[in-house]
Amino acid sequence: MSLPPEKASELKQLIHQQLSKMDVHGRIREILAETIREELAPDQQQLSTEDLIKALRRRGIIDDVMKELNFVTDSVDQELPSSPKQPVCFTDRQSTLLKKTNIDPTRRYLYLQVLGGKAFLEHLQEPEPLPGQVCSTFTLCLHFRNQRFRSKPVPCACEPDFHDGFLLEVHRESLGDGTRMADSTTMLSISDPVHMVLIKTDIFGETTLVASYFLEWRSVLGSENGITSLTVELMGVGTESKVSVGILNIKLEMYPPLNQTLSQEVVNTQLALERQKTAEKERLFLVYAKQWWREYLQIRPSHNSRLVKIFAQDENGVNRPVCSYIKPLRAGRLLDTPRQAARFVNVLGYERAPVIGGGGKQEQWCTLLAFLCRNKGDCEDHANLLCSLLLGYGLEAFVCVGTKAKGVPHAWVMTCGTDGTITFWESLTGHRYIHKPANPDESPVAEQPKPLHPYRTIGCVFNHQMFLGNCQPSDSVEICVFDLNDESKWKPMSEEAIKSVCAPGATTSLPPFPPLCASTIDASVTSNEIEMQLRLLVSEHRKDLGLTTVWEDQLSYLLSPALASYEFERTTSISAGNEEFQDAIRRAVPDGHTFKGFPIHFVYRNARRAFATCLRSPFCEEIICCRGDQVRLAVRVRVFTYPESACAVWIMFACKYRSVL
Repeated sequence: MSLPPEKASELKQLIHQQLSKMDVHGRIREILAETIREELAPDQQQLSTEDLIKALRRRGIIDDVMKELNFVTDSVDQELPSSPKQPVCFTDRQSTLLKKTNIDPTRRYLYLQVLGGKAFLEHLQEPEPLPGQVCSTFTLCLHFRNQRFRSKPVPCACEPDFHDGFLLEVHRESLGDGTRMADSTTMLSISDPVHMVLIKTDIFGETTLVASYFLEWRSVLGSENGITSLTVELMGVGTESKVSVGILNIKLEMYPPLNQTLSQEVVNTQLALERQKTAEKERLFLVYAKQWWREYLQIRPSHNSRLVKIFAQDENGVNRPVCSYIKPLRAGRLLDTPRQAARFVNVLGYERAPVIGGGGKQEQWCTLLAFLCRNKGDCEDHANLLCSLLLGYGLEAFVCVGTKAKGVPHAWVMTCGTDGTITFWESLTGHRYIHKPANPDESPVAEQPKPLHPYRTIGCVFNHQMFLGNCQPSDSVEICVFDLNDESKWKPMSEEAIKSVCAPGATTSLPPFPPLCASTIDASVTSNEIEMQLRLLVSEHRKDLGLTTVWEDQLSYLLSPALASYEFERTTSISAGNEEFQDAIRRAVPDGHTFKGFPIHFVYRNARRAFATCLRSPFCEEIICCRGDQVRLAVRVRVFTYPESACAVWIMFACKYRSVL
């Protein structure tokens, strides 16, 4: 592509200025003189251009010049032909920091910089960590229109040293617009916020959700030069959602710069209009939900005690329809089967929402980004994610709300097969149960199928399109009929009413679903690290007991197939490979010797915590503290990675010793 004459002369002028600034000519003269002195033989009369270029390259002059030349892409309003992404350097004119990335010159970007934090008063007394010292850290996670980012961890402090930049592509989703750059008017209609989640990680690797914030970025469209600075106050979560936890200084900038910015009045009008429309839709849905609930109670007054959950509070204390927590979610190539998806959800940590003081359970249904970034959540978070993944795999899936034994409220997932088979999926364990209903009209003498699942009552089922209240005479799961089309057994909500507030893009208050991220954990390296730490812990423990420790590497290696087999069974419900493992162990243990093995499973990677748990098992403690003749110890760790850096960690301790009668 040729440049117009005025652009070419402008480019030459820029290059000339840069070369003068670097004093390139002076440096070339010095190198030329040095090269003549060192390399020109007495019988040679002149140096060739090639010799000089080699000398310049050898001394890094050419590389220095290329590094210093940074081009800023100009705004392009006309439609450009489709082309592969080219690496284009851009420089932040207001900042001394040079930011480089691969950007597509045909697309529009929002450059979001976090320029530090302040007033994180909970960490006011925290001393500054010494170099190399392990300390608690803050990490900022971002999601915008199917793009996810994570900041570098920074030590927790009253004024955390956040200095990170994120380049967010502002693209349209309609077909045929892939190569056309979004203009100001188009971007004003993109109502997706930038979802920011702040996570704290302590010195043991435990994560805490600190704040969840939805940044309205479109104010930058009405600012001068397409650049604006904001001060964002982060509020706490759950019971602390009205309490400030800290302030972030943020700068927004459009790339390429906008040719034409909108007036601030136009931007404010658009935002006010969207808020008004959202509030009206939510008000109408609330009116409908109240009417639906009145009708539901008229069927049977006892329905008042059933767990029929229409609204749930998110981490910011905002009441949202439960259907808005579900959306068909595709895992791309990160997960292959629905059962593998169930295993992935199962290895995400389980933690009830923290509550200050005694009393009942604190309700907190996390948005998906907050759940994934924290890597743990309550049973509702797990059930919502599993239901979304199963819907993505094309199954008819619902979240069920009811109780387990002793009347404990619980949420799980149900799928309805085309042949009428009802399958319950326990999102916290990955177990599946086929529902076989008992017939309440059968003679008491007749043998009824015993339920294998742990569920006792069910109040309602829902997904992203449907909400149904159980209006059968009994809410017992054991005798429940799951014919969801029978309105005498299940009272449905209007699908149109649900769509008005829960369909993607229906309201601006609905957080978009983030995509899943691949694991950043190296399974082999992590397995080795945990195994080495466990060996050290076992040796120290035995030393305290006055015992020596002899490790047998071959025996440790032979434990690998067993651990792989256990994980395969958890993922597929199929047991395979155990025969070969047992045969290998029989060969490895001589006659007159005894072998003992103890496998255990964790969803965290803290070796010391895992070891303490293992010692609480009498059988494992017996192996670790084994005394006898020719005692040989073995330990094998196998880490299986899943999306979002979730892990299934299998550990097997074993020993063999000579049996003495």
